Amino acid sequence: MQALQQRQRWMSVLAHSQPAQLRSHWQALNLSPSYHSLRAPEIGLAQLQGRMGATGRRFVLGDMTVTRAVVQLENGGQGYSYISGRDKAHAELCALIDALLQQPGSHELLQQRLIEPLAALQQEQRQQRARSVAASRVDFFTLVRGE
Repeated sequence: MQALQQRQRWMSVLAHSQPAQLRSHWQALNLSPSYHSLRAPEIGLAQLQGRMGATGRRFVLGDMTVTRAVVQLENGGQGYSYISGRDKAHAELCALIDALLQQPGSHELLQQRLIEPLAALQQEQRQQRARSVAASRVDFFTLVRGE
């Protein structure tokens, strides 16, 4: 189960990364693995569903675009990706990195020099957003009239 949770984490970091940040961290590694596409990046729609109060009946919230890709390394390892939006290059790079992260020889390097820095950037962005929201927070209170 631990391996599944690790993979979910790195897939989340890759999918939520900014394409420019991901490319710059990737290029700094100077890796050029051989691979081919099993499923070239494709753009499609996914239907989003919601629930009122998190427990009510489901309703269709709307649609969003997603891009998916599947690649295979020369040694047979496969990587998958689903990202929000329409960036085919980002989806393909995420799938390639997923495949490499499953290989013992490149796992540690990619974790330390790609996934962890991107996760730290994302955490900083979340904290910055939280500070920005907190600065504009308005506390409402209710006055009770005497009877």
